[in-house]
Amino acid sequence: MATDKPTGQERPVFSDKEALLFHSRGRPGKLAVVSTKPMATQRDLSLAYSPGVAAPVLAIAKEPSLAYDYTTRGNMVAVITNGTAILGLGDLGPLAAKPVMEGKAALFKRFADIDSIDLEVDTKEVDDFVNAVRYLGPSFGGINLEDIKAPECFVIEERLRDLMDIPVFHDDQHGTAIISSAGLLNALLLTGRDIKDAKLVCNGAGAAGIACLDLAKALGFDARNVTLCDTKGVVYRGREAGMNQWKSAHAVETKARTLAEALEGADIFFGLSVKGALTPEMLATMAPDPIIFAMANPDPEITPEEARAARPDAIIATGRSDYPNQVNNVLGFPYIFRGALDVRAKTINMEMKIAAVRALADLAREDVPDEVANAYRGARPRFGRDYLIPAPFDPRLISVVPPAVARAAMDSGVARHPIVDMKAYRHELSARRDPIAGLMQTIHERVRREPKRVVFAEGEEQQVIRAAVAYVNQGLGEAILVGREDRVKASAAAAGVELVAGIEIHNAKLSNRNAVYAQFLFERLQRKGFLLRDCQRLINQDRNHFAAAMVARGDADAMVTGVTRNFSNALEEVRRVVDQKPGHRVIGVSLIIAKGRVVVVADTAITELPEAEELAEIAIEAAGVARRIGLVPRVAMLAFSTFGYPPGERTARVHQAVRVLDQRRVDFEYEGEMGADIALNKELMSAYPFSRLKDTANVLIMPAFHSAAISTKMLQELGDATVLGPLIVGLDKPVQIVQLGATDTELVNMAAIAAFGIGG
Repeated sequence: MATDKPTGQERPVFSDKEALLFHSRGRPGKLAVVSTKPMATQRDLSLAYSPGVAAPVLAIAKEPSLAYDYTTRGNMVAVITNGTAILGLGDLGPLAAKPVMEGKAALFKRFADIDSIDLEVDTKEVDDFVNAVRYLGPSFGGINLEDIKAPECFVIEERLRDLMDIPVFHDDQHGTAIISSAGLLNALLLTGRDIKDAKLVCNGAGAAGIACLDLAKALGFDARNVTLCDTKGVVYRGREAGMNQWKSAHAVETKARTLAEALEGADIFFGLSVKGALTPEMLATMAPDPIIFAMANPDPEITPEEARAARPDAIIATGRSDYPNQVNNVLGFPYIFRGALDVRAKTINMEMKIAAVRALADLAREDVPDEVANAYRGARPRFGRDYLIPAPFDPRLISVVPPAVARAAMDSGVARHPIVDMKAYRHELSARRDPIAGLMQTIHERVRREPKRVVFAEGEEQQVIRAAVAYVNQGLGEAILVGREDRVKASAAAAGVELVAGIEIHNAKLSNRNAVYAQFLFERLQRKGFLLRDCQRLINQDRNHFAAAMVARGDADAMVTGVTRNFSNALEEVRRVVDQKPGHRVIGVSLIIAKGRVVVVADTAITELPEAEELAEIAIEAAGVARRIGLVPRVAMLAFSTFGYPPGERTARVHQAVRVLDQRRVDFEYEGEMGADIALNKELMSAYPFSRLKDTANVLIMPAFHSAAISTKMLQELGDATVLGPLIVGLDKPVQIVQLGATDTELVNMAAIAAFGIGG
C-alpha cells in the first residue's frame, strides 16, 4: 500500500542496531511535550495553573466551544491503534505499534504543524476499542485511526464517527484512496478518458482497496465499470466464499472469475495487494494507454520496468519513492486534518475527501516552484505521465489542500467555525511550514540525483562514522573516513554501526596518494616557509590537510570537518590546501530558521571588521547563497542605526557599502543602513516608504563578524530558532566545518550541503 515516508530510498539499508540506537539515543522515542507559555516566574505558574487556570475552566464550563480558544484541543490529534495491522508486519500488538504511532505523530507536526499524541489501546474487541476511544473526545480536535486490521477497522471508524462530534479518519483507508485518486484523475485527463466510461479493476479488498472504490464511485465512476478482486478472485454477485458486507457493496454482475479475466480490456489497474499479483501477460490484455497503480509496499504488484517492457504505453504509479508518481499518504492526512481542525469540523466527510483529491490533482498540473525544481537538478518536473502527483516536499501543499478541505467542510455544513478570509488563511498556513526540514529535504533530493564522494576528516569519531553511514544509506553518495582502519572499525562497533558498502577508510600515512598530496602541498607552501618534510608531516599527521588535499586533487567531491577542532583552526588548515574561488570572497554564512522563514546571515565567521567595499562583496556572496537555496534575495545592510539616525562611524561604512552596491548594479533588492527590527518587521518597515525592499529582508549583512557570531549563537540558545552554519562560501572546492561536538545529524546535513555545492 501507499507509504508515509516522505523521501528517500524505499528499502532500509541500515542495521537493526543503528535503528534501535536512533530511537534510544538521548531522550528515548521521537516525541516530547513543550510548553507554549512562559514558566519562568511565580506569576507565570499562577497564571498557568492555580489560581489563574480557574478563569478558562469556568468560561469553558459555560460555553464548551471556548475550549478551542483556551486549550490545545483545536490543534491536537490523537493517533490511535490496537496494533493488529502494523505496516507490513501484521498483528504484533499495541505496544509494538508505539514507534510507528510516534512517527505518525511526528509527521503531523512536521508537515502541518499539528500537535499529536499516540495512544495504543490494548484490545482486539471492537466494542472495547470503541468505548476506550469515544470517551476521549473532549481531549482532541480529531482522531487518526491507524494500523487496525480489516474488517474491524470499518466497524470501528463507522461507530466512532456516529458517536463523536470530531473528525475520525482511518488513514490506511482514506489516505491511500485520496492520493491515488488524485493521480488517477490526472491519468484519465492525459489519456483522454471519461470517468463515466473508464473501467477499473482493483486487486485487494482490504481497508485501502474498499476505500479506493468508495471514493472512485463518489468521483464519478460507474459502479458497473468497477470490479473488485481478492485472494479468491472476482467479487461477483452471488459469491459466498470469503464475503462480508463491505465486499458485497462492490459485487458486480460479471462472467469474469479471475483477476486475469477481469483485466481484459480494462483501462485501470489498482493494486493494493502483494508483489507479483499483476503479470506482464495480464497487462498485455488491457486497453490502450493502461493506467497502472501498483501500490503494494515494499514491492509493487508489478515493477515499472516490467510494466513498460510489456506495455510501453502504460502510465505507472507505485508506493515507492524511487519511482515517479509515488502514492504517498503524507500528501494527505496532515493537510486534511489541518483544514478540518481550522474550521472545527464535526467530521471528515466525502465532500472534504473529494476536495482534497481535486486540490492535489490541480496542484500537480501547475508549474512547480524552485524548491521542487531544485531537487531535480535542472530537470524541472512538469505535469505528465511521470508527474501525476505533487512531490511531498512541494511547499504549496499546506496552502492548497487545507483551504480546499476547509471550504468543503463549510459548504457541506460540518464546519462550526467558518473561515471568513481565505486569502489570509492561506498566508497563515504558509507560515506553518517547517523550513529547515523542507530546505534539507530539497538539498537531499538534489544530491541523490547527482551523488557525491564526501570525505569525513575525523573518521575515528563515533558520530562521524554514524554520519558517514547515514550519508551512504540515504543515497547521497559515497563516504570516505580518514583514520586508522582498526580505530575506525572499533569505533563503529562501539557505536553499533555497520560499515556498509560505499564507505572507504583512508589512513593518511599509508595512502598510496600520500606522496602526491605532499608534493602538491609543498608547491603551494614552499614560498611561505615550508620545507617538503614539513608538508609531508602535515599530510601524514593532520587529517584536515589530507582530506582537503583529496578534494583539491579530485579524489573526493567535498569535505566535512570540525568535530574535534575549533572552526578557525580548521579553516586555516583547509585554506593552506584549497584556494579562494576566482572572482569570489570567502565568507561565513549562517541560515536562521525561525517563525516559518529562512534568513541568510553574513559574515558570521571570516571577516572581523569589514570595510564598505568588503561589506558589498559579502552582500553579493550572501545573495548568491539565498538563490542557491531557492530564495529571491532581499538584502538588508544592518547597523545600529536606521537611515542615518543615530549617526556613527561604523554606520557610515554600512551606508557607503550601499553606495558601492549602487555602482555595481547588482541584480537583487538591497537597502540600508537599517536596524534588524526594521529589516524583519513589515509593519515597522512601513514607516520608511522610500525603502527599496518590497518585503521583509531574507538576507542580513552584519556590520562586523563579532555582531554576527554573537547574535546567531544567542538566537540558537535562547530563541525559538534553528541555526545552520556557519557555512563556508567562496572556496574553490566545497568544504564545510561543523561546530565542535556536532551530532551525526548535523554532520549529515553539512555533508549534504557540501555535496550540494553551496560553498564551492
